[in-house]
Amino acid sequence: MEPIRISRSTEGVVTISLQRPEKKNAINYPMWGALASAIDEVAQSKTDRVLVLTGSGDSFCAGADLAGEMEHDRHQLSRMHYINKLPLALYECPKPTIAKVNGIAVGAGVNLAIGCDLIVASDRARFSEIFIKRALTVDLGGTWLLPRVIGLHRAKELALFGDIISAAEADRIGLVNRVVPHDELDAFVDDWAKRLAEGPPLAMQMSKQLLNAGLSSSFPDALNAEAMAQSVNFASEDTREAVSAFLRKTTAKFRGL
Repeated sequence: MEPIRISRSTEGVVTISLQRPEKKNAINYPMWGALASAIDEVAQSKTDRVLVLTGSGDSFCAGADLAGEMEHDRHQLSRMHYINKLPLALYECPKPTIAKVNGIAVGAGVNLAIGCDLIVASDRARFSEIFIKRALTVDLGGTWLLPRVIGLHRAKELALFGDIISAAEADRIGLVNRVVPHDELDAFVDDWAKRLAEGPPLAMQMSKQLLNAGLSSSFPDALNAEAMAQSVNFASEDTREAVSAFLRKTTAKFRGL
């Protein structure tokens, strides 16, 4: 079986699904590279508008396949540099990304989810920064992402205890955007993905980049970056189309130009 499955809709929505359901989609060595390459392909595509990341079966991702990794004699630092291509590819992807968390998301799996722009979780989902229970430290970008998503003290609580939390608790602390009934998960994510795919690609890309950069920039720098982005928007065909559609009272059709 291929380590991941990639499907594309006519609306420009790309779905990447981890394909090791018998291992709760734990990521083995070939999957790290396959995922990073697939995300890079979406980033460079002229037709892909939105990326949805999910897992097959009843799990999102159980983290790294530690049993398989311990069998290899690769230097661990070299291995980690290779693995880190994945969170970096996800962070740098200019397209909106949605994690569709259909079940357990632990370790690298939860950090793969929070590396996406949006997280929609089934009410059956569970989350854990389980690393500490394996005598490991948080990785896959979690030490950078988690405090920015839920705050420093809550991040320390999840990292130092490694407890498994419910979807409801993840929602309460702001780890996810939405929790929906399990049977409604696919339809909800499909709707969000289609709405994003219909949006103006250039403005979305710049909005995503500005928000990411704003976490570590000064207020004056953020204002200057906004001004530059807005000047690009006003010169674009999509903004002219949006204004024209507003005046016509019709739905705008964006081409990313």
